[in-house]
Amino acid sequence: MNVLALNCGSATVKFRLVAVEPGATAAAGRVLAQGTETVHDADYASAINGALAAARAAGAIDAVGHRVVHGGARFVTPTRVDDELIGALKELQTLAPLHNRPSVAGIQACREALGDATPMVAVFDTAFHAGLPAAAATYAIPEELAARHGIRRFGFHGISYAWATARAAAMLGRRVEDIRIVALHLGSGCSAAAIRGGVSVETSMGLTPLEGLVMRTRSGDLDPALPNLLARVTGATPADVEGWLNRDSGLRGLAGGEGDMRELLAREASDARARLAIDVFCHRARKYLGAYLAVLEGADAVVFTAGIGEHEPEIRRRIAAGFEWCGLRLDARRNAATLTSDGLIGADGATVQALVVAADEERQIAAETATCLS
Repeated sequence: MNVLALNCGSATVKFRLVAVEPGATAAAGRVLAQGTETVHDADYASAINGALAAARAAGAIDAVGHRVVHGGARFVTPTRVDDELIGALKELQTLAPLHNRPSVAGIQACREALGDATPMVAVFDTAFHAGLPAAAATYAIPEELAARHGIRRFGFHGISYAWATARAAAMLGRRVEDIRIVALHLGSGCSAAAIRGGVSVETSMGLTPLEGLVMRTRSGDLDPALPNLLARVTGATPADVEGWLNRDSGLRGLAGGEGDMRELLAREASDARARLAIDVFCHRARKYLGAYLAVLEGADAVVFTAGIGEHEPEIRRRIAAGFEWCGLRLDARRNAATLTSDGLIGADGATVQALVVAADEERQIAAETATCLS
């Protein structure tokens, strides 16, 4: 089965056409075509048509799998796309406005282009964390309020974590069911997850993708009183403040510029703002790493994935430094040499291994789509 995996963002549509057999592992999928289409002025139809044309040049499209960031409490498995699903996703846009809105627009544009003949599946980033223990999923707010409004911690980047967990097990020569890992998804969006036996037991993002680690433009954790304080002292609306925290904070807010980690590393020797931004970023990641080692009562491996996690050895070094007490030690040569692909970067004899896993959400989406349709 040839599955077109679509990842629709606010400015781009990333796609891969993957040949995959239902029930096969995601890693067994064979990439036939891939690329990125730019979205101009929210015109998803043109971007989707470009992706479809490029994919069709490489092979037939038997099905389409769409990445959807927020599935809420209702959607905890890959789900066939229909009118009811689209309506439900629109209702969830308030929880992930930066992400679900582009996903819905991409799904609608794809349905218009392909009609009903090609089956489509929504694959949810939140689904991997659907089984979070109650202690990890529950906010300490009045129970009646939480129940009435469906407020809980959902977690995100689940498609990436599913791929990283399977790859880490294969690299370690272990069964997924037998390993404990702390995974750090470090990219434009950043999160951490504690994973035991292939199941998420804790993760840093919560009700929305804003909670947790410092990100490229998102603040991550902050005092819950801060948004109201900012609104009061500036006269801004709650929507204004939410925009600042999502689009103007994180590395961008601390250091200026675009918040690109490569740029900040190049600037830090002569730029105190860049240096502080990197320090805050690594400190927050180290804090979560230590906490999740405690949650898991030890780990077999720490996994770095996504853009920064895969391509920035210096950031990996700073995050892992000082964890020798728990058995985590990097090999400096291996770490420096691992830039674009999977690799073991832990030192010989380390009791907690360190790995880099190249993210491949599209192959994971294709595999889950094929299995859903089968």
